[in-house]
Amino acid sequence: MRSAEPSPRDQTESRRWGPRGTAGATFAGHLAFENVSRRFGKTAAVEDVSFTLRPGEIACLLGPSGCGKTTLLRIAAGIDKPDSGRLLFDGQEVAGPSRFVPPEKRNIGLMFQDFALFPHLSIIDNVAFGLNALPKQEARAIALHALERVGLAHYAGSYPHSLSGGEQQRVALARALVPRPQVLLMDEPFSGLDQRLRESVRAETLTLLRETRASCLLVTHDPVEAMGLADRIFLMRQGRLIQSGTPEDLYRRPVDAPAARFFSDTDEISGEVKGNIVVTALGAFPCPGRQRGPKALVLIRPQGIRRAQGSDGMEGLVTETRFQGDDVKCSILFKGLEEPLTALLHSSAAPQRGETALFRVDPEHVFVFETTGLQPI
Repeated sequence: MRSAEPSPRDQTESRRWGPRGTAGATFAGHLAFENVSRRFGKTAAVEDVSFTLRPGEIACLLGPSGCGKTTLLRIAAGIDKPDSGRLLFDGQEVAGPSRFVPPEKRNIGLMFQDFALFPHLSIIDNVAFGLNALPKQEARAIALHALERVGLAHYAGSYPHSLSGGEQQRVALARALVPRPQVLLMDEPFSGLDQRLRESVRAETLTLLRETRASCLLVTHDPVEAMGLADRIFLMRQGRLIQSGTPEDLYRRPVDAPAARFFSDTDEISGEVKGNIVVTALGAFPCPGRQRGPKALVLIRPQGIRRAQGSDGMEGLVTETRFQGDDVKCSILFKGLEEPLTALLHSSAAPQRGETALFRVDPEHVFVFETTGLQPI
């Protein structure tokens, strides 16, 4: 993974992309994984994964390192082959028991995590590299247009080593898009950029992807990035697809406790199941569905603990505060709990350390699971 410090040029150039609406559009492709598995020795990198990437959709493969995200991307690109299952591109098998189409025969683009620019080629020649079937002048004209769209036409004759990390990312994006792929695969494309630069480059990249209309499958381990970019998210864990849906689906309706923990910090307490409610030291919460035991695991997001209005609330002692700009992270000890819980409060409503105050819990930020932490109640 490359690690780029934010250079002054990155900071000033990050918003100087070319005119919007000028990128060439393509016919979006449809990609389908059907029961795909891939093993390396005794280790299952991917196990029985099925999902579809719809035409024109931007989707994210999300999960921690080693969960199989990049393996799926490599299978889609044709760099790797599945041990079982099939990959279909526009309804035609391109990888499976009966057929394997090599990478150069698939109209699928791939943008690597480290950008993979050729150091001995100029910027314009890097971008034109995938256009070798065209006459040289035509290929260079197309490449120059792509560089204009990402705001780097003035560096056409330069070499990769002279560019900042953000600029190299834009060159790699231009190179991936000039052949007008029907599907674009992106492997952690923003991970090497500084946080502030990452946000601006991510926003411009999303705009550019919408312009091209290509289907896009992006790998990331960052849930905030996935929620900000994706039409749909595919959450991976230990080689398996755990949950898929819109960003709001996964954030508001996590399939299990690890999924809830992946999208945000959580406080975790025990509760007693009584019919359709679970009773905790912080009150009773809906427990929909069928009862599966006397105890339940209750997860509460820090932003779900709020100051109560009036006298209706639970008393809590603030044992610690951490100022974070608009918000203050507070540790609060409630009666009936041995450990303090974490609350994220707006700075205007945050009590001081050592102060006692009344609090309430927003049920929208409460999730109830079996005590195993793996199945929702």
